[in-house]
Formats: sequence, C-alpha cells, structure tokens
Amino acid sequence: MPVSAEVQRILSLARRENASDIHIVANLPPTFRINGEIILADIAPLKREDTARLCYSLLNDEQKKTFERDWQLCCSLNDPKLGRFRISIYYHGGNPEMAIRPVVSHIKSRKDLRLPKEIEDLSRLAGGLILITGPTGSGKTTTLNYIVDLINSERRCKIITIEDPVEYVHLQKKSIIVQQELHTDVKSFGSALIHVLRQNPDVICIGEMRDLETTETALVAAETGHLVIATCHTPNTLQTVERIVSIFPENQQSQIFTQLANCLQGVLAQRLIPSANKKDRILATELLVMNAAVRKHIRDKELHQLLSIIQLGRKQGMHSLDDSLLELYEAGEITYDIAICNSYNPQALRNTIHKENSQSQ
Repeated sequence: MPVSAEVQRILSLARRENASDIHIVANLPPTFRINGEIILADIAPLKREDTARLCYSLLNDEQKKTFERDWQLCCSLNDPKLGRFRISIYYHGGNPEMAIRPVVSHIKSRKDLRLPKEIEDLSRLAGGLILITGPTGSGKTTTLNYIVDLINSERRCKIITIEDPVEYVHLQKKSIIVQQELHTDVKSFGSALIHVLRQNPDVICIGEMRDLETTETALVAAETGHLVIATCHTPNTLQTVERIVSIFPENQQSQIFTQLANCLQGVLAQRLIPSANKKDRILATELLVMNAAVRKHIRDKELHQLLSIIQLGRKQGMHSLDDSLLELYEAGEITYDIAICNSYNPQALRNTIHKENSQSQ
C-alpha cells in the first residue's frame, strides 16, 4: 500500500533524527523518542481527525476490520526508500492513535550491540530454551535478530520465526528461514507454534511468550530437541522464571518448575540506559547461564538463590544487572546517578562504588 506524502515526511524526519520511536497522538505534533527522550517535531499539532486519518491510511481493508474488532493492531510497513517500520495502532479516548518504530536495516555485530560473548555459545546449542527479557524498548527484538543471523551464518538448519510483526527480514545464508507474521500468516502465537512443530524446524523463535498456550507449547518444543528462543516483558532473571510459572494454573506449577529446570539454557535480561554524553543509549545486561546448581534451585523452587548463583558464576560469564552498571560506570560510560537509579539494589551499589573509590585514593 503506498504511503501518503504526509506520513512519508514524518517517517523521513524520524530516520534523519535517528529516532527509536514515533508517536502520533491527538493535540500534539508528531513526537519522536531520541536517545530515550521525548522530542516534539516542529510541525503543527495533530487534531483527532488527523491521527485517525493517518492511522487508517496505513491499513488495508482486512486490517481495518481487525483493528475495529480488537481495538488494537500491530502490523509492519515497508517503504522502498525509508525501510521497514513496526506500527502499533490503538484507541485513545475513542480515537485512533499509533506508535511507530523504525526497524534497523542491518544486523550490528555483537560488540556494537554490547552483548555478552556467552550469547554466542547459547545460540550454538542444539536444543533448549533461551529467553531474552526486558521492558519495552530495551532492544529484545534486536538481540533476537542478532541470534537468528548468527545461526543463519553458521548452521545448515531450518529456522522458523513467529513475529508480531516481522521487523527485520532475514536473507537465507546457510539456513532455511521462514518468518511468519501475526494476523498476516498466522492467527495467534499459540496456534502457529503447534503447526510450526509439524514443519520440521531446528530453531523456533517466538516474538513474545505472552499466554498459556504459547508458553506451554514452547516448553514442550524445547524439551523435545528444538532450540527455542523467545522474548518476555520481565525485568530480570528471577522475575522471568516467576512469570513463566505463574502463567500456569496452580496445580501445574510444580511440573513447570521441573520442565524449566530441564530445558532452560539461559536468560538474558537487558535494559537500554542513557550514556554519560547523553548522545545515545547503552545496553546494560544480566545473564543467567544454566548449570547444575541453577537447575537444582529452580527444580526445588528456590528462586531467591538465583542471584547468589549469578554472583558465583562469573567464570561462566554470569553477571547481575548491578555488575553491568558498575562496569559501565567505572568505564565512564554512564553517570553515577544513572547507575544508581537503574540498580535493583541501589544501596549495595552505592557501597561498592564508594568502597572502590576510597581504595583507589
């Protein structure tokens, strides 16, 4: 579907300013998120009828019906000049508005993304479950696509992704890649995943483990020899395990602890935080890699022990978010205030920084 000149102007400006997101909201000009901050474009405020018109201009007839039925819709837009965009349309006060995310046109290297090197080892596993977690806008999809590209570059296998929507389009290298988009190719994550298992995949990527059916099928797939990579909207490793278990009815939760202990391979929690120069954002991470001790604590429902295991597992590359924040602060890449306000244990991080400062004097 051709994009109107008005929408093209907004998308072009966002690309030029390197915006991570575009917000089309009534009574405001088009708004960009740049380096984590909201910036208003130098354009006249949009009226309610303007936002509705812009939203509907991006939808085909089938998508309009879906949006009016479900009151929300995610889809993708591919402009020949400006590239791909992910679009999320919703109602606000009974009027359509949207958030648009420009999609990267190439996969950056692990070093450029600042991902821990252990993510490469996890991607080379033959089976099990790898989870990428973090709040919205923390780069989970970018990390997922990096892993897919790495597997595609190294292995002759079949990779199937289920995405909402497809953001980065992978060209086939060594692998066969099938990318399925929600509402275009499949009706739901759960039903799609059941059919994916019949398509002889080696690697399955799930845009989000968001419901019982999807999570249950993903665990079964990971237990039966597939490498399953999925994202979750959870802030850290502990809450990721808790969230997955809590999706299930209480009478199934003991079994889920056992399944997770058997099939989980690693959890990468990530967060994008402002850099010291305020010109960009930097990735801070927390990494849990499965070993015998982690599996035992999950099986025994002793999730409070996971942070201790992470701190003891540094030889395996495990680290907490606070370890990552401390490293970034000591390298001068983030400020003291940013390190403390993003910490899960601010007082402990303060004490560590003050202790190291006093020892260096």
